[in-house]
Amino acid sequence: MHEIAEIKKLSLIPHNLEQISRSAIGLPGDYARAVRLREMAIAADLDVPRYLLAPEISVLLSYLPDLRQRVLIETLWNTGARINEALALTPSDFFFNADMPFVRLRTLKQRAPRSRGRPTKEEQQEVPFRAVPLPDEDYVRRLQEYFATFRLLTRRATPMWGVASQETPRNWLKAAVERAERDGVSFSVRPITPHTFRHSYAVHLLMNGIHIKQVQALMGHKRMENTEVYTKIFALDVTPDLSFSMSPAQAKLLLR
Repeated sequence: MHEIAEIKKLSLIPHNLEQISRSAIGLPGDYARAVRLREMAIAADLDVPRYLLAPEISVLLSYLPDLRQRVLIETLWNTGARINEALALTPSDFFFNADMPFVRLRTLKQRAPRSRGRPTKEEQQEVPFRAVPLPDEDYVRRLQEYFATFRLLTRRATPMWGVASQETPRNWLKAAVERAERDGVSFSVRPITPHTFRHSYAVHLLMNGIHIKQVQALMGHKRMENTEVYTKIFALDVTPDLSFSMSPAQAKLLLR
């Protein structure tokens, strides 16, 4: 209880875009085109996961009022972690290497609570780890600030967030969306949940040219088809210069 009370003593973060991570605003290409691509995928009923684009997430993060909320939600966005994986993190899972900081995630699927009795064979198996790089310098700096503020390096086996329920970050996001709406800001996804950031992470990787096999590993997917669902979004992302027509006269010249 003392640790939870300590973590709740947090300083407010100003609502300005100067504190937004560089990778979160560096969407390659045309943002308007990315929005249209998402709208077309939804209109075509392609059954794709609902996701936010990086600028939308940047604005949403600015409506989280304190350091704990900001860093936890930003961790979901920077790692693609499931909420139960993020809540299981301890300070010992973060490695602040100079070349490439990374985090070690326990790959935990969301499951319904198990009934009493002996664990199943699957539950008895050791939980696999996956390593996720943290290339965003601003996020890493904020994470280190969080470590320093609450002296987490002296409590390396302690859960980082002091959050007892998955509903807590859901409520944080709901409140942030409400604050944004009072400023006239709306988002394309409703409702925004912790899992929205997992979908957004996967799409952001693919938009930045990360190979789908690497995306599969970073997401902790056993089967490739679970990762391939995100590629449906790009079915309509064809260069406008592509053409299938050719004049018969030009074609005859090539065939001679």
